[in-house]
Amino acid sequence: MYLSTQSELEAFCELASDAKVLAVDTEFLREKTYYPRLCLVQVAAGEHVAAVDPILIEDLSPLAALLEDPSVTKVLHACTQDVEVLLDGMGCACAPVFDTQLAAAFLGMRQQVSYGSLVEAYCGVRLPKAESLTDWSRRPLDPEQLAYAEDDVRYLPGIYERMMSQLVEADRLSWVVPEMAALADPSRVRRDPREAYLRLKRSGSLTRRQLAVAREVCAWREAVAARRDVPRKWVLSDEVVVEVCKRAPTSPERLRRVRGTEQLGERDAATLLEAVEAGRACPADECPRVTRHARPSAETEGVVDLMNAVLRLVSERSGVAAQLIATRDDLMDFLQDRPASRLSRSWRHELAGIPLGRLLDGEVGLTVKEGRIELL
Repeated sequence: MYLSTQSELEAFCELASDAKVLAVDTEFLREKTYYPRLCLVQVAAGEHVAAVDPILIEDLSPLAALLEDPSVTKVLHACTQDVEVLLDGMGCACAPVFDTQLAAAFLGMRQQVSYGSLVEAYCGVRLPKAESLTDWSRRPLDPEQLAYAEDDVRYLPGIYERMMSQLVEADRLSWVVPEMAALADPSRVRRDPREAYLRLKRSGSLTRRQLAVAREVCAWREAVAARRDVPRKWVLSDEVVVEVCKRAPTSPERLRRVRGTEQLGERDAATLLEAVEAGRACPADECPRVTRHARPSAETEGVVDLMNAVLRLVSERSGVAAQLIATRDDLMDFLQDRPASRLSRSWRHELAGIPLGRLLDGEVGLTVKEGRIELL
């Protein structure tokens, strides 16, 4: 079904109101905007599949009510961007969520398995890729585009049911539920502009004082990009931001010496300089901390390599993707007994923390049998 009128949407939402599981996907554009532009919302309740047109339907509140209903599980694949787009485009906090890509990583598949691979594995269907670069903002949408879009949710309810059975059988549902809840947490989407500097590329070379400048400059860039609804890199690229933070210019003339600032108008240049000055004036004890891992010694690197071998062995035996269990930084945190170590709590400790602890305590070792690593 293609829903392009208010009455069609209301009728479908009434039909889907008794469903306990709702498959969801979105099509959106964000290449030329700060905020993602929601172009299509695909939903499936059992065998009922629909593509909702948010460009032609002004009031999406009936759909938002379904997406926010705590008694309805929303099933998505690789949900992070979809959750963000639904929050930005509909003001809708989509929860609770079940992410089939994340669940697959707990069930013996690679961590970032594609939707197409998942459908082929669970349903024996090979999906076409012909519309993967479609401009979803253009109207009208033809039948081929709509069929492609609806396929993105058509198979999810069945996959969800099988995955739930597998997770229960493997006694891993309690591992998965907290991870799913974290994915749908609105705080992951509603980002504080003053924390934008944490995602600044090439910031590793900045001092604490320069990071204080970066905090102000990146917040300024977020505000300008949001006001104009353009990508932040169209205001200033990360590379230029880092250079501005290093030079900390105090006048328009010095600012213009940084290549890449020439497109800024006088007003933008003035407010950028105000942001730089605010960072320069930040009290020393309020400057951001530099959170870099100290370069490990050769001996420590060797220990982490052994830990990584144990991690891969645990992953192989359990069927849980190694990168989902722990990153190299997680291994370093565990080795250094840091309180924040993810391997010291919950299912990660049960699955990998215990054998890694035994390795570090000298209770077990590694050997090779028939070309495979084994624990001694």
